Amino acid sequence: MRFDSRQRLSLILAVLAMAAAGAAQAQIGGVGPGLPTLPGLPGAPSTPLPDITRPLDGRLLNQVTDVPSRFQDLVRRSRGALEADPQGWPVVRSEILVMDMSPEVRDWAAENGYVILREERLETLGLTTTVLAPPRRTRLARAIEQLQSRDPSMTVEYNHVYAPSGATGEAFGAAATVSLQSDGAARLGLIDTGVDAGHPSLAGVRLRQRGFSGDARAGAHGTAVASIMVGNDGRFAGVWPGAGLLAADIYGGRRDGGGSAAFAQALDWLAGEGVTVVNVSLVGPHNAVVERAVERAQGRGVTVVAAAGNDGPAAPPLYPASYDGVVGVSAVSASGRILPEAARGPQVDFAAPGSDMAAASPGGGYTSVRGASFAAPVVAAFIARNGGGRTGLSVAMRSAVDAGERGPDPVYGAGIVGADLRVEPRAVQARGRLTN
Repeated sequence: MRFDSRQRLSLILAVLAMAAAGAAQAQIGGVGPGLPTLPGLPGAPSTPLPDITRPLDGRLLNQVTDVPSRFQDLVRRSRGALEADPQGWPVVRSEILVMDMSPEVRDWAAENGYVILREERLETLGLTTTVLAPPRRTRLARAIEQLQSRDPSMTVEYNHVYAPSGATGEAFGAAATVSLQSDGAARLGLIDTGVDAGHPSLAGVRLRQRGFSGDARAGAHGTAVASIMVGNDGRFAGVWPGAGLLAADIYGGRRDGGGSAAFAQALDWLAGEGVTVVNVSLVGPHNAVVERAVERAQGRGVTVVAAAGNDGPAAPPLYPASYDGVVGVSAVSASGRILPEAARGPQVDFAAPGSDMAAASPGGGYTSVRGASFAAPVVAAFIARNGGGRTGLSVAMRSAVDAGERGPDPVYGAGIVGADLRVEPRAVQARGRLTN
């Protein structure tokens, strides 16, 4: 089933309105056969929102074989912690991810050499994820096929690994400082590496973080993204200075960190804490478990904003930016030109500053950053600062500066948001560069 932009506008507005009215208890899935007809909304904003229902077929995109080379590099550098799925995407070695496994399949798996490594009940999202190891000498692809054949209605997946949007590596420091401060205001969420909470730009921020691959560990990527969202250091200001932030570290400094299972758990935690906007400056392949988690979070009124990627105009659509309802963001230079490495396609809803800009680096200094990883938090914090949900999206749409072709296009989306929110690297004596 395909939706045009007007139909999708009605859909996204209806979903957000239902969540705001307390109807988030209902299951709200992605666009597809069997979706109930949604009524028109009285009083919908006159400014149309970006077309967030993707004209993409996940089943087809999951067969993409043109995997960006840096993902293959992740496997090579992992020292055996990762392997590649049949298409070449990195996955955690010898791990199978099952969602809502039936008792019958559980019994069969135990009788046939499968081992349950861990199981998590995602209470907020209403899902259960189970990670299994395949029988000895059974290829991962074969093991997944066997499990799926036992119950075709069950979701069985690889534990795909997500990478910072364009990064070739990530350095991790010591265990991240975990602040127990809390506040009752609407807060932003972040799924990334850990954050250096002691950085001057974040020291006064109401920050709480949690690790989902072991203890949270401060990383350059998460620290930079967090500072762009909420940093407040006098000479440096994020998009929403000093706002509350919940940071979910899905890496923990591990070579097999960043998996889909950890991603789903992180999203469950953030949704349960009442976060209204979540930034994800990570990219990877289509994964049915992550897709379902995103759908469930959206059903609870969470807006997910994600980097579209930095693998060039010809790269395949990457996720989670390409899921239905996710706000995909590309990056522009200080002059408002799209970056040459920026992704293009229907997954791009907005563009934002992603070059010639400063961000925090672990240890107290600042660095110059480049890429969609640093454009997405501009849009996420902008939407949250302006009310989140349909209200924040409406404000973003009205403020977006049209660029490229007239009207929405696959390069700039609905236009550039937050062009005046970029901090010049020289203003904070930024040193070095973080590119992704």
